[in-house]
Amino acid sequence: ESLDGVLLDLGVSSTQLNWPERGFSLLRDGPLDMRMDLDQPLTAANIVNDESEIKLADIIWRFGGERESRKIAKAIVRAREKCEIRTTKELAEIVEGVKPRRGKKTHPATKVFQALRILVNDEFGELKQGLKSVSSLLKEGGRLVVITFHSGEDRIVKNYGRVETRDYDIPGEEDVPALRIDRPPRMRWVNRKAIRATEDEVTENPRARSAQLRVLEKLRM
Repeated sequence: ESLDGVLLDLGVSSTQLNWPERGFSLLRDGPLDMRMDLDQPLTAANIVNDESEIKLADIIWRFGGERESRKIAKAIVRAREKCEIRTTKELAEIVEGVKPRRGKKTHPATKVFQALRILVNDEFGELKQGLKSVSSLLKEGGRLVVITFHSGEDRIVKNYGRVETRDYDIPGEEDVPALRIDRPPRMRWVNRKAIRATEDEVTENPRARSAQLRVLEKLRM
């Protein structure tokens, strides 16, 4: 309970993404890795080559929001039956076979790579734990500021804020009004809606296009 504020910037390091040997890049060939922590065993190659078609489709949709997730999962399974998928280029080409680029600026495999990176590094789980941890360190009146770049991340922050700003707890997963346990709110929203980058900011830094900033303030308990 000693911090006046905490800023969580959930953007991934552009430098790290551009290292071919780390397996994040769509544009440079490298091993299908995507681990932030190189000591952990799980890699993107493990997921791509070992998971079932149904599970792959679910991963690509849930973490990447890719509408063609089922077709892409089917293509991946068909390709790996012939030979193990080992590189970023191989995976990107498989996805592009399902979703031709046709002059689009964004590579068709972007959401697939994003989904794999999020799962490999348990980014959503880390965020949930991080929100709880840093909130416990805030002083009364201290602010928690979070910048997200993905709808899934933003949903986690909103849900966390919804729980912290309400005046009751629930004993289980389902919110049954009759079972609510009264308590004072632990935090308040400083801004009801997310703050987005201005047109000038996006022009200067295109990656800010998807950024959303939310602010919570800790209350007296």
